[in-house]
Amino acid sequence: MVLWLYFFMPKYIFVGGGVMSGIGKGIAVSSIGRILKSKGFRVTAIKIDPYINVDAGTMNPVEHGEVFVTDDGMECDQDVGNYERFLDEDIYNGNYMTTGRVYQSVINRERNLEYNGKCVEVVPDIPKEVISRIKKAGRKTESDFVLIEIGGTVGEYQNMLFLEAARMMRLSCPKDLLFILVSYLPIPKMVGEMKTKPTQYAVRTLNSAGIQPDMILARSAVPLDEVRKKKISIFCNIAPKDVISAPDIDSIYEVPINFEKENLGNQILKKLNLKPNKKRDLRDWRSLAKTIKNVKNPVKIGIVGKYFKTGKFTLTDSYISVIEAVKHASYFFKRKPEIFWLSASKYEKNPAKIKELKKYDGIIVPGGFGNRGIKGKLETIKFCRENKIPFLGLCLGMQLAVIEFAKNVCEIEDACSAEVSNCRQPIIDVMPEQKSLLREKKYGGTMRLGAYNCKISPNTISFRAYGGRNNQSLLISERHRHRYELNNNYREILEKKGLIFAGVNPERNLVEIIEIKNHPFFVASQFHPEFKSRPLRPHPLFREFIRAGTKPENK
Repeated sequence: MVLWLYFFMPKYIFVGGGVMSGIGKGIAVSSIGRILKSKGFRVTAIKIDPYINVDAGTMNPVEHGEVFVTDDGMECDQDVGNYERFLDEDIYNGNYMTTGRVYQSVINRERNLEYNGKCVEVVPDIPKEVISRIKKAGRKTESDFVLIEIGGTVGEYQNMLFLEAARMMRLSCPKDLLFILVSYLPIPKMVGEMKTKPTQYAVRTLNSAGIQPDMILARSAVPLDEVRKKKISIFCNIAPKDVISAPDIDSIYEVPINFEKENLGNQILKKLNLKPNKKRDLRDWRSLAKTIKNVKNPVKIGIVGKYFKTGKFTLTDSYISVIEAVKHASYFFKRKPEIFWLSASKYEKNPAKIKELKKYDGIIVPGGFGNRGIKGKLETIKFCRENKIPFLGLCLGMQLAVIEFAKNVCEIEDACSAEVSNCRQPIIDVMPEQKSLLREKKYGGTMRLGAYNCKISPNTISFRAYGGRNNQSLLISERHRHRYELNNNYREILEKKGLIFAGVNPERNLVEIIEIKNHPFFVASQFHPEFKSRPLRPHPLFREFIRAGTKPENK
């Protein structure tokens, strides 16, 4: 560690947004990271959320998107999931910060007299805390590059302190820091021309914060032409070659390749006086992109959830890791993933519609909270079990699979979850240590979070999926986010009726994976396998789920 610090200080790349949010800053950061990694550098990425929330755990997934969970139990923004998928590396707690988390740290330090009695001020003390966290993340990971994504847009009031941190860092290490602006160039239908004025305005706003962008990633529906590049160059005070075209594309995994067409990686290295350590040319990534472009045979997957409707719009961000995990596994088998959003409430209102599940190659019931849509999900699971449709349950999906089995196979009529009702037969019950937390209304960051061990039994689908051999039990580690567990008091009767406990946490004897016999694929996990799936390394359970869905005999 000391030698690394002596010979090489990390380079910092801030990425901010202009005009509007939601246009791909996270994918831009992930892609830049992948490019720099392909050139032989060690890269880590940080997400800054401007919310007062201490973490993402208490945010509504419909409003904010998926809550991603890291190995060390951090509940964070979904962009951290993209960082992990593109970099193929784990991201940890220190790589995520919110306004609330930063203020909490500063206030705690002030209470502990760590400021030696000085007056603590918003500026410079809050930006200094931000800078301290950024540098600490770089040291911990021994990274050559630390990429920092500032959520939202440059014109928002809540981003001012993070922009101030970037300005102060540039002042102290001007040769080691770049600022990249991701800005949208609209093409109004009534005009029929790509407009640069919003980007010009965004740059001027950034200038007012004391920052001049070094590069602009120009997001738009189509590639930029030279006229637009020249215009942005003149009015935004950067060279035309530093305006990088970032058009809409079919797959996010093509973004690093598109960026490299415009020489983005070498441009960054040149500005920071660096040369590539290796030349791997994104070979594996290009192969993946080629597969994605050429796949034609579809695999149809239905996801029965509740966090994707907002008014007349369907949002997919609530389940983004599930979606990407399905894609990774589908590409592995050279299949084109076709994902269908199926509302659980539809099957409650019109039970006859459940027969439509037969037209899908597989059904997923993902995680969630509360009782809305529970009945529809239970009917979905029953239909998949009885009609031999490949089924994958995740977290709540596993709990409901157990309840459905208890009701309809074990004939425990009152089988239910303590989370959604006060019932006499709590097949799924709250974990003992969670009861006091719930009584005290301590909800934030208090669930069973992060990586825990799971011992998988031989002669199970899960055992084969994870590559188990020689009939010896297999120990794996997977990520969790839940308060409720399968009640061990019911394990004996469930097992007698044919439910297989394929995976169990050895430290606390908690059921992690269930399966049923004589079914092409009926597997459900208490953990979230989607969080560990990568484009070039699909998760074993998703891979085997898709394999089952594409077998002719399972049609």
